[in-house]
Amino acid sequence: MRHVSIIVRASWDDEAGVWIATSSDIDGLAVEAETLEVLEKKALAAISDLLELNGVDSDLPEIPVHIMAEHLAKVPNPCF
Repeated sequence: MRHVSIIVRASWDDEAGVWIATSSDIDGLAVEAETLEVLEKKALAAISDLLELNGVDSDLPEIPVHIMAEHLAKVPNPCF
């Protein structure tokens, strides 16, 4: 494999009170944490394990991981 870049989607789950990370680039990635900082650490560790388990071969010394976070925030409408 000449080049690999991994996109991780992180979304906030209001009900559970955690961030959840998944990726269509890495089969089996599903981690959660209460903060983005902890989620990043868990996701990177899981990705490293999954790359090894899946036998991904790359000529890069490091594989770029893009963590894209999305959280819907709301502000009260002053007209109500």
